[in-house]
Amino acid sequence: MSETNTARTVSGEDEVVDLCRELIRIDTSNYGDHSGPGERGAAEYVAEKLAEVGLEPQIFESHKGRASTVARIEGEDPSRPALLIHGHTDVVPANAHDWTHHPFSGEVADGCVWGRGAVDMKDMDAMTLAVVRDRMRSGRKPPRDIVLAFVADEEAGGTYGARYLVDKHPGLFEGVTEAIGEVGGFSFTVNEKLRLYLVETAQKGMHWMRLTVDGTAGHGSMTNDDNAITELCEAVGRLGRHKWPVRVTKTVRSFLDELSDALGTPLDPEDMEATLAKLGGIAKMVGATLRNSAAPTMLGAGYKVNVIPGQAIAHVDGRFLPGYEEEFLADLDRILGPRVKREDVHGDKALETSFDGSLVDAMQIALKAEDPIARAVPYMLSGGTDAKSFDDLGIRCFGFAPLKLPPELDFAGMFHGVDERVPVDGLQFGVRVLDRFIDNC
Repeated sequence: MSETNTARTVSGEDEVVDLCRELIRIDTSNYGDHSGPGERGAAEYVAEKLAEVGLEPQIFESHKGRASTVARIEGEDPSRPALLIHGHTDVVPANAHDWTHHPFSGEVADGCVWGRGAVDMKDMDAMTLAVVRDRMRSGRKPPRDIVLAFVADEEAGGTYGARYLVDKHPGLFEGVTEAIGEVGGFSFTVNEKLRLYLVETAQKGMHWMRLTVDGTAGHGSMTNDDNAITELCEAVGRLGRHKWPVRVTKTVRSFLDELSDALGTPLDPEDMEATLAKLGGIAKMVGATLRNSAAPTMLGAGYKVNVIPGQAIAHVDGRFLPGYEEEFLADLDRILGPRVKREDVHGDKALETSFDGSLVDAMQIALKAEDPIARAVPYMLSGGTDAKSFDDLGIRCFGFAPLKLPPELDFAGMFHGVDERVPVDGLQFGVRVLDRFIDNC
């Protein structure tokens, strides 16, 4: 049998694991300052895989090595609005010494593919590639045009990826009205008769901030009542310990109502301890969507042990709920006090859409067909995605990267964590669901 004929017999389920492993082996660590290897290698890999099945991908490089790949698939009815399927190819850095298996090895062990990006989000990139390649080989057109975007720089805010494409090449997304991307469609097993699949319909906004305090420099042996480090540390301490008030948004209310119905017990967002105790592995992810938050993440000051510096700096990861940005910033300034100068390093809006329409119906149908006890429910993501950029083009965005997960897997802990991994059968499940979803999109 020829190599070409052999390739035509390969299904998406057959090759998704190898695609995921190969993507993980391409180190695309994003340090936020162009010091990493960049995404060029991944962009070329994706372009090659798309070109092999007859598509005409384009690579766009916003900065040396910071490359994204975009392609369009012609649908049966080009007059219909198009769908965007987007994923990022960059990953956060990883220290190999901390891992059971090397983070860039793509090792398969214990029924999982291990490595940095296994769930964030080279799994979805691989599932998308696998489905598209299978459909192109078998000549199965989607009902409408689909734009594929594999983008750079999501882990540092998307400036050199999705934001660059939206600002500089908006024509790539002409006619697109809806999109699916990361951190949604994963399962939460309630019992043997019900499995919830959380579809992201909202996400918190962000203010990544630099806090600065100026003080009086001097000798470390001298008494100094204007020590910048002392002032900043006290402010950061107040911020880190602050208990932000519960604010229940439309999406979170819908999720809690769905979960309450599934569990057969009321859930009170004001009683956080009792509510989160019922959520198992997704408690951290859901808990962070009930409040604004501001996490101190970096501190810097001084250059010698016997010198009091004239300035101290901290960085904070701030996240606000849809509709609560003004409240968040006012609370922030009150907590920090007048001595602290606050400036944004990167900021972006919160998003929220309703859980309805034909695209949601297609998700429900695809999930139910592959898992009879599935029920799709809306939820809010505590972080952010490239959807923030695509929203500027009027595109309605959802998080839908379907995975059927074992109940014992700490899925939320996989994101940016040590020993990140995705179940092999979860990847294959995702391929089947995405294929059905595209049939009905």
